Amino acid sequence: MTSHPYRSVLYIPASKPRALEKAKTLPVDAIIFDLEDAVAISEKDQARELLRDTLLVGGYGKRAQLARINGLDTPWGLDDVATLAAAKPQVLLLPKVNSAADIAALSDVMDSHDGFADTKIWAMMESPMGVLNAAEIAAAPRMGGMVMGTNDLAKDLGTRTTGDRGPLLASLSHCVLSARAAGIPIVDGVYNAFKNLDGLRVESNQGRDFGFDGKTLIHPAQVDVANEAFAPSAEELDLAARQIAAFEAAEAKGQGVAVVDGSIVENLHVETARGLIAKAQTIAELSQ
Repeated sequence: MTSHPYRSVLYIPASKPRALEKAKTLPVDAIIFDLEDAVAISEKDQARELLRDTLLVGGYGKRAQLARINGLDTPWGLDDVATLAAAKPQVLLLPKVNSAADIAALSDVMDSHDGFADTKIWAMMESPMGVLNAAEIAAAPRMGGMVMGTNDLAKDLGTRTTGDRGPLLASLSHCVLSARAAGIPIVDGVYNAFKNLDGLRVESNQGRDFGFDGKTLIHPAQVDVANEAFAPSAEELDLAARQIAAFEAAEAKGQGVAVVDGSIVENLHVETARGLIAKAQTIAELSQ
């Protein structure tokens, strides 16, 4: 369980001053300031300078801030890193990561600039090779988290779009396993039909069931659905509190297990219960 929640992670084009300003008011857990896909080639130079200046001014409160740069194999990636160094960003999000060597390459470039001492690297998981190497990527030095790029992944796999995301399940689950093994957060891919909130709710609940920490979003209208889906529900918190109380009472009697609602409660269930309550408290503090 990660300390900072990532229920809602909203993409914001780094070339749009109004969008950058509006993001300061949205109830999101994290923002991806996008220099890659959301920025036209003609705007790349202006966007990276605008993002640097925006991050220096700040005003995003407790929201986690990730800057998605262009790949180092593009004409813009190295300039993105060099320009953003002055802003000392929290995270650089690297697109199209295929192996741990890609993470190491970015880390080396960051080390050649002042300003990245406390900056983590997050990886976009959006290629078949990247998914196959997810475990080594997740365990790479300086890694802070993963973001699923399901659109690019589906394109490369040649899958059809299905409501249950069946063709992507193996890839999604493998990446969650890898992130959990490394102890880093992982965020699900976007839901493209941004006006279909019912569909988003179904896919968000599916992602939560898979073990994702949250969902990447492409429109502010999606934020409330993601925040609800990836937060502990009132029913879950009630059960968690009763599990803890029952287990502590059993321990006081020298017993190693308890029973709640007809189900056995052991140490592992109590650990999960305490994690849920802690997550709810962190979310409440973030909202203040």
